[in-house]
Parts: sequence; structure tokens; C-alpha cells
Amino acid sequence: MKLDPIIISLLDTDLYKFNMNQVIFHKHTDLSGEYFFRCRNEGIVFTPEMFDEINAQIDHLCTLRFTKEELDYLRSIRFIKNDYVEFLRLWHPIRDYVTTSLSDDGRLHVKVTGPLFSAMQFEIFLLEIINEVYFRMKYDYAELLKSAEARLDEKVHDFKTGKYTFRFAEFGCRRRLSREWLDVVVRRLAEETGCCAGTSNVYLAMKYNLTPVGTYAHEFVQMYQGIDSIPLAYTNHYAMEDWYDEYRGDNGTALTDTITTDLFLLDFNRSMVNNFTGVRHDSGDPFEWGEKIIAHYRKYGVDPRTKLLLFSNSLDFDRAQALYDYFKDRAKVSFGIGTFCSNDTFVEPLNIVIKLQTVNGRAVAKLSDSDGKTMCRDPQYLEYLKRSVAFRLDREKNVGVN
Repeated sequence: MKLDPIIISLLDTDLYKFNMNQVIFHKHTDLSGEYFFRCRNEGIVFTPEMFDEINAQIDHLCTLRFTKEELDYLRSIRFIKNDYVEFLRLWHPIRDYVTTSLSDDGRLHVKVTGPLFSAMQFEIFLLEIINEVYFRMKYDYAELLKSAEARLDEKVHDFKTGKYTFRFAEFGCRRRLSREWLDVVVRRLAEETGCCAGTSNVYLAMKYNLTPVGTYAHEFVQMYQGIDSIPLAYTNHYAMEDWYDEYRGDNGTALTDTITTDLFLLDFNRSMVNNFTGVRHDSGDPFEWGEKIIAHYRKYGVDPRTKLLLFSNSLDFDRAQALYDYFKDRAKVSFGIGTFCSNDTFVEPLNIVIKLQTVNGRAVAKLSDSDGKTMCRDPQYLEYLKRSVAFRLDREKNVGVN
């Protein structure tokens, strides 16, 4: 490796990876999955030197194991169960599950294939590696740090002077400028703003005694599309049933937009409305979404002021403040803010993702509330999923409250 190791701990990932993985460990160890990398920015070129470094960093990642201190920390999280931690004592990333290639035009291709409980854990690590290698080897890293430091100073100042009054969690490890920079960001936001409620990064939560934050991601709902016995348009129902069975109302923020929020709300029935503490927004117009969710709670006679609206879609502090001011008197409001915290420099950040695309050999898809976020490698399957969603929405649009 030309660079120092980028991943130094298997806790250097988002909390929701452990949350989802625990459910899979208890209920769905028979599932296999394929994940694919995508860079949404136009014109990004990865050089052969970057490619070699990325692979060397992956090699290093796969030498890591959980330490006793790390396992003890996971046990201290109230909803992480001991049998799952004992499984993690044995688990480690397996290099054979990851394949990479580089096109002649500099496009990077990454695929992860393996048992779902293992393959899913690579996503955040790989994104952290790819991002840091790209920025360290493409630009003058010292200049990027100067820019990031100046912008972080401004952010902290704006909280201290009362420009911003909302509470938020840092959600940015997957697209961070670097491991060392995210460490600085999380420490300073927690110590100096008075408004940072925690971080999604488990390693930094442990290091700085912060609250680790996160519930589940789109891949968790997509997973159910690959199970033969589950109708496609009902995957939210089965995902939430399994989640509640695992956590019993703890760790209870539901993600609404895996196969559109409108379809989610058909399964977010009286029981689920009461079982989950809130919902998360990740695509579409956030103001329209918030109004729709508040109306849905009221339909079931639930005071929305007792429920959480968590916004996490491409936020900066100005947008978050506008949403907070709009909804603060009608619901509990919080935010997960990522790239704006972890990679805000004079250079445009990479918009990179690694998404679940098959389960047990069957295509799966994310069909969100924003067209640009839809990702599926099988166009025929995507059309079939859209028809399934549309059919159920049309059939049940006049069904009463249940």
C-alpha cells in the first residue's frame, strides 16, 4: 500500500449495518446477495494507481478481526444481542467475496458476492476506501484539508451564534474525505455545537462516548424481494414484522421510500404506527413527505408530536433549519446529515453507492420517491416491480383504516 491503512477497525461502519445484520443472522442466513458499485458523478476517472491502491486497501481490510474491546462495546448497545456478538467474534471479511476491475476509460467496477449476512458488511468499508483513495491520489490533500477546516469552522460558528437551532446526527462516513478528517468533524461537532446528538459511525461513537445512531437501510426491505414466498408489493410489511419481532419497539425508525412512500403507508397500519417510534425520509420533496406522514398519524388517532420525523436526504444546515422551523411544533424532528459534514471542500464530493442488486439470484430494486435514486440492473424486473406497486396502490386506494 502507498497510503496508510484506511480501515483500522471493523467498527468503522454505520450502526445500521449491525442492526440489519442481526436480523439476518437470526432469521435469514439462507440468503445470498450481490452488491454493485456505482459512481453517479459524470466524468470521474480512476487511474491504474488508484485501482491498485483500492485493492491493496481491501486486502488489508480482510485481515482485520473484532477486538475484545470492540465486541464488549457492541454488547453495551442495549438492542445488540449476545449471540450475535458471539457470531461476530468468529466473523471477518472474506477477500474472495469482492471482485474489482477498471475499464479502459477509467470507470471503476466493484462487485460483492456471498452470503447476505457477510456480503452486506462490505458496503461502507469499500465506499470509505474508494473515496479516500480517490481524493488523496487525485488532489493536493493538504489543500483539501485547509478547505474542509475553514468550512467546519464556519459551521461550528453558526451553531454557537444561534443561526442553527436543530439537533442532528452525523451520517457521513460512507463519503468522508478521510478517516482522520471524519474523526475531527465528529469530535468538534459533538464538543462545540451542543446540537450533535450522535454519529452513525460506531467506531467514533465508541471513541468519543457518543450515541451510535441508525436503524435500517433500503437493502433491508429490498432483501425481501428475493424471498419466493413474499409478494413484491408487500415487502415493507414483512420487513417491518421481522424488525419488530427482533427489536420489540426499540430501534424503531422505519424507512419509507424503498418502494415508494405511498406503498409503505399501506403497510404502516395501526399496529405498526404504534410499534415504531418514527419514520425516515430519504427521497422526494421533504415538506410534502412530512405533511403526508403527519396526516397518516392523525388518520390513526396518533398525535404526531409523539413521533419522530427523521430527515436524511442530501441535507445541508440551511435546508435542515428550514425543515425544523416548518415541522418543529407538529412532530419530533431530527436530521441525519452526511456529506455536508464529512466531505465539504472546494472540490465536488463523489456521489458513490454500493447497492444490493440480487438476492438468491433474483433481481431486486430500489424504487424510491426520486427517479434519480432508482437503481436496478434488470430493466424487465424493474418494470414488473413498478406494475406490482401500481396494482396494489390502485386496488387499495379506497380501503378504510385498519
